[in-house]
Amino acid sequence: MSKGNKLKNSQMLIAILPIVALIVLFIVFCTVVQMNEYRLDMYLKIVFNEAVVLAVVATGAIFIYTLGTFDISLGASTLFAATLGVTVYNKTESLVLMIVALFLAGITCSLFNSILASIFNIPAFVTTVAMMSVLSAIASQIITIDGGALGGISIPSSVVEPYTGVGFKMLLLGLYFGICYFIFQHTKTGRRMKYIGGNPLCAGLTGIKANKYTIIAFVMAGIGVGLGAFLTLTYTPSVTTQTASSIGMNIFIAIVFGGMPISGGARSKIYAALVGGFSYMLLNDILEILIDSSAAYGITQVISAVFFLVVVYVTSMNYRSQMLPR
Repeated sequence: MSKGNKLKNSQMLIAILPIVALIVLFIVFCTVVQMNEYRLDMYLKIVFNEAVVLAVVATGAIFIYTLGTFDISLGASTLFAATLGVTVYNKTESLVLMIVALFLAGITCSLFNSILASIFNIPAFVTTVAMMSVLSAIASQIITIDGGALGGISIPSSVVEPYTGVGFKMLLLGLYFGICYFIFQHTKTGRRMKYIGGNPLCAGLTGIKANKYTIIAFVMAGIGVGLGAFLTLTYTPSVTTQTASSIGMNIFIAIVFGGMPISGGARSKIYAALVGGFSYMLLNDILEILIDSSAAYGITQVISAVFFLVVVYVTSMNYRSQMLPR
């Protein structure tokens, strides 16, 4: 077999591996739940409600990661958006205004990050770490003043009850993913983002304005944050200081689980967020069921981290060649 065929076969294997892993994790999850004599339908609903939020926010984040950068403040942005949405509803009792506030908050936070990163040329790591701290502090202050640090703030469950069904959430996820897929795969915006992520210097020499596409990427992520905040409230119509606290890092893990290279560029995959988000949540819940003790969270995090490193190593093997991406 020629070197080119071997490389092609390895690329195909890497491409289907995340999907195979998702199927295997789903089978293992169902087996573990039934072995412990738990209600499978209840646990599947729990996993879905957790995973759909991660998948939605991660889908928007794919645009940022494709550029070769990242945003770890997305969890704090989701918390801030949900906090603002609940506050607006409690002041106005208007669901429409609450939804508008959710999306405006998500998009505004992302736009602010993009302005700092693209116009002022501040490294994304610095801006997103700073924004993570600022947004978390503001949200925590609002929650503490209005509802107390432990109790949090909430809206009546009847407000979001019509939107708690799995079918409705799948529809929202499908619509948002479909729009993102079209932009990412079938427009010059998506192609140019991959070009910038693969080689920003060459992209600049061809006349592609990186700042413009950085702003677009962060706006798409902001829409995902707003939608994720809404889905969070439909699952639990209350916000505490710990709401969405782990989303920022979980997005990074989910995208890698989905088979996307952490460097972005031409091999970025929009479906990585969807596949990786559900895979990560299945793995997380499997470990929590198997490790039923006070130390379960810590052990789960360690095992997840090891699994993450293995996935990064396996997927990176496909890119260790002298051939340019095709």
